[in-house]
Amino acid sequence: MNFLTEGIIDCVIVVVLLAIAAIFTAVETALISISRARVEDMDETRSTRTLLAILDNRARFINPLILVRTACEAGASVIITVLAIRLIHEAAVVVAIVLLTVLFYVFLGVVGRTVGRQNPYTVGLRAAFFLRPIVKLFSPLASLLIWLGNVFTPGKKFEQGPFTNEVELREMVDIASERGVVQVEERRMIQAIFDLANTRARKVMVPRTDMLWIESEKSARQATRLCVRSGHSRIPVVGENVDDIEGVVYLKDLVALSYDDPSKNSTPVKEVMRPAEFVPDSLPLDELLGDMQTSHDHIALLVDEFGAIAGLISIEDILEEIVGEISDEYDEDEVAPVEELDDGSFRLVARFSLDELVELYDEKRGIDIEFSEEQLEDVETVAGLLAFELGRVPLPGAQVTTAGLTFRAEGGHDRRGRIRITSVVVSRSATSSEPVNGDDSKTGIVHSGTGDHESES
Repeated sequence: MNFLTEGIIDCVIVVVLLAIAAIFTAVETALISISRARVEDMDETRSTRTLLAILDNRARFINPLILVRTACEAGASVIITVLAIRLIHEAAVVVAIVLLTVLFYVFLGVVGRTVGRQNPYTVGLRAAFFLRPIVKLFSPLASLLIWLGNVFTPGKKFEQGPFTNEVELREMVDIASERGVVQVEERRMIQAIFDLANTRARKVMVPRTDMLWIESEKSARQATRLCVRSGHSRIPVVGENVDDIEGVVYLKDLVALSYDDPSKNSTPVKEVMRPAEFVPDSLPLDELLGDMQTSHDHIALLVDEFGAIAGLISIEDILEEIVGEISDEYDEDEVAPVEELDDGSFRLVARFSLDELVELYDEKRGIDIEFSEEQLEDVETVAGLLAFELGRVPLPGAQVTTAGLTFRAEGGHDRRGRIRITSVVVSRSATSSEPVNGDDSKTGIVHSGTGDHESES
């Protein structure tokens, strides 16, 4: 085979590879752009049924497409580079780079994506049939490569890869916000909805130490009084201790019990309570919200990996992740999650998460805060970071400097007379300093990590 014949064959292979890559780019773009609701409104055919099945798990079909497209691009790059070296010796690499840039940009970046966006439903319906064998053939390899990529990727991982519809939708929301089509608050809520799937229940729960509960032997009158004083309409009922939760008592059940017959106020709480809903504290918020809607439960108890009660969560806690803080008549005295001080520092509630702190400094100060991988894995809140750096439970006045920030604990006596950290003041620090714990002699207390529990006497 002479040089000319080999060159022609190589050119044909390049054209075929570019055509396949362009087709797969168009299909990928179409799958991202297609609305499931519109497909459901189409006449029911084999093509629409197949396309609906694909839309149920777009990432599963998009990932193999990207893998094959990448392989075609790599193959075309190698062949064009080899041809350039054969034809042009000295400037071969430069010529290959320029030629590849033009070809990929025109045929993949422009032609492929434009066709996919202009005719998403036509492309999607026609591609539906050949996508299934491609997925069966290349999906295992794509999953393996995604897993390998996540191994080397710091921070939050994407189990199905970053090539999903969610990523594209996030970008579309950002663009719409920049153009004024979507308001800033609307953009924040839309992004928050996506974040539900990546947020674990433990991140937004009321921790065990802050839970309000009542013993099962207490009377309905005492439970009603506790509900009125605390402002809570649902309270866990415990047996021997807080890990022995027997159920949940509802204020409306207590009121209904005594409305017609006040003498029933002496009824034990355990006879009025409803069954409690127990879920793992690692459950994603979107799944938890769906479960709570199905079971008609407004409150759930979270259990950690050891089977102990980690805390509780309500539907309101989940909704606040989307729409922001929801305040009612009982929240007037609550401390604001974020308070900007005159000196430029922030006073944050003790449960303020490190992820939110990074976002806060990025939005308010334009500063990129980077915590170590160990800190992000072991710590979730600013109070937890203080304890992590100190190596023990922090006291009011405790101070540490890390990641270019200084954290100072604030707190005081709670209703049981114990010292609690309620807020943390965070400020920029030009120099590092050693962690300093609060002075026990000034507080006059025993330094202990024991949490306090609420009960109605």
